[in-house]
Amino acid sequence: MKRLHTLLVLFPVILIALIGCSHPVPVSQPAAVPVTYVLVHGAWHGAWCWDKVVPLLEKNGNTVVAVDLPGHGKDKTPLAQVTLKAYVDRVLQVLDAQPGPVVLVGHSMGGIVITQAAESRPEKISTLVYLAATLPRNGESANTPAYAEYDPGQVINSNVVLSADKRSCTIRDEGIKECFYGDCSDADIERAKSLLVPQSLLPFITPVRTTTEKFGSVPRVYIATLRDKAIPPALQEYMYTNLPCKKVISMDTCHSPFFSQPEELVRNLLSVQ
Repeated sequence: MKRLHTLLVLFPVILIALIGCSHPVPVSQPAAVPVTYVLVHGAWHGAWCWDKVVPLLEKNGNTVVAVDLPGHGKDKTPLAQVTLKAYVDRVLQVLDAQPGPVVLVGHSMGGIVITQAAESRPEKISTLVYLAATLPRNGESANTPAYAEYDPGQVINSNVVLSADKRSCTIRDEGIKECFYGDCSDADIERAKSLLVPQSLLPFITPVRTTTEKFGSVPRVYIATLRDKAIPPALQEYMYTNLPCKKVISMDTCHSPFFSQPEELVRNLLSVQ
């Protein structure tokens, strides 16, 4: 009787243990590993264009570095010294300062910069993200003749004002909204107008030099902007078709989703980790 009593006492404990084995209690998933994002702006712009994006990315525990390329934003490098190499060297300095690989994001002309940077530091980059960006193949530049076939409107060219020495250019004030900020708020447009700077032409006409072994080893993602006038959707598609990406994400925005749709842009950037 004593042995039977002991078994009866233990039976509920044994039953609970068996139930626990067949139906494990869910364990909460660990938080995603924080990622470092390095954000590279496009022509005429500066790190300031990412101001809405940076705090949203940082909310998830990520590290974010928004770069001022030479001659842009707070960087006062003289225009005569602004070249594609100078741009790339600045990005390489940032990459070398990071403890591990980063998600390297380039907007617009910044796509040329991140492409050449990836050739030099493929091991420092986990993913390249092209946001409405130029995606050049080896030997191509932003001035590649084939691009003009897919940009019949040439909105940028019709609004460019060359400097007297023809080494830099600006955008006509009345054309800035059409070029860059079609669905952005008036406040964002006015702020941007006050911060845009003259753009050296050298980075536009300098071809990239890349290899399959280095640049080609880094995964690429393209974020296409479907209402873009600066780099029209047809041209974006031409580029990411000729140099395929592992993923193409579409956004129904103008050229500047960091202003008009920062939350959606951040969701897309988080999805490429």
